[in-house]
Amino acid sequence: MRDQAEKLREKLMNKYRQSAKTLAIVSGKGGVGKSNIAINIALLLANQEKKVLLFDFDIGMGNVHVLLGADGNKSISDFLYRDIPIEEIIYTGPNNVSYISAGNGFSNIIELDNDMVSRLIGGLEHLQNLYDYIIFDMGAGATSSNLQILLSVDDIIVITTPEPTSITDAYSMMKYISIQDSANRFFLICNRADNEKEGMFVLEKLQLTVNKFLDKEIYLLGVLPEDQHVRKAVKLQVPFYQAFPASSISFKLEKIVGKYLGKEEKMTSQHSTANRFIRKFRNFFFERQGQ
Repeated sequence: MRDQAEKLREKLMNKYRQSAKTLAIVSGKGGVGKSNIAINIALLLANQEKKVLLFDFDIGMGNVHVLLGADGNKSISDFLYRDIPIEEIIYTGPNNVSYISAGNGFSNIIELDNDMVSRLIGGLEHLQNLYDYIIFDMGAGATSSNLQILLSVDDIIVITTPEPTSITDAYSMMKYISIQDSANRFFLICNRADNEKEGMFVLEKLQLTVNKFLDKEIYLLGVLPEDQHVRKAVKLQVPFYQAFPASSISFKLEKIVGKYLGKEEKMTSQHSTANRFIRKFRNFFFERQGQ
């Protein structure tokens, strides 16, 4: 009777436990520093005593484990194709941030059979009960292999740089996602700006364009400067916030994360509604297949 009572209490706790907040970090093109920002945002959230999972979803080209100076022997492909429990592909990085490697054998999630899709959904549903935040470091652009995540998460942080191609690609990506689901929330960061003025000009220009042509509001988080500490940290294979916490870029990122948390708290509760992410993620696959 005691075992049954404990199981019932655990079941009730899981039922009413607030699910992890889900966040995707994306860019319209590669080479804008997206993964670096994702890693360091995860560290900052962990500094605030949040349980954070960083999920490298740049399928086949993931580099989170490289930037962390780890090997990441097991990846999401091992979970899906080799039936390895999801707990065994989770590694621990700095500040107790958990992370999952993208691997290089996971070519296209859309082509997975229904059993694999159900397994992935089940794994993510389990993880939502273990963490406060799940951060998806996405591949560049909005492709068929990552669209289901982008359409399911609570928030999307878009990374751009002042380069015209980066700005254009960031807008195109937001447009593509908005056409699929107009309810998505976008937050914007300008990385590698020469100065604050240049970065804010880029952000405000994108905000105006999205508002005018997509009839959608986006939220400006701030500007990260071009900083030699980032390159040094990459060579050391250590996150810049860990290696150089007193640097200008670390200070700027602290302000950006604080601003995001403040806006998030005003717009919604601290966590997403129970199973919202999983519900949307499941619908992406099965409703489109008429199941």
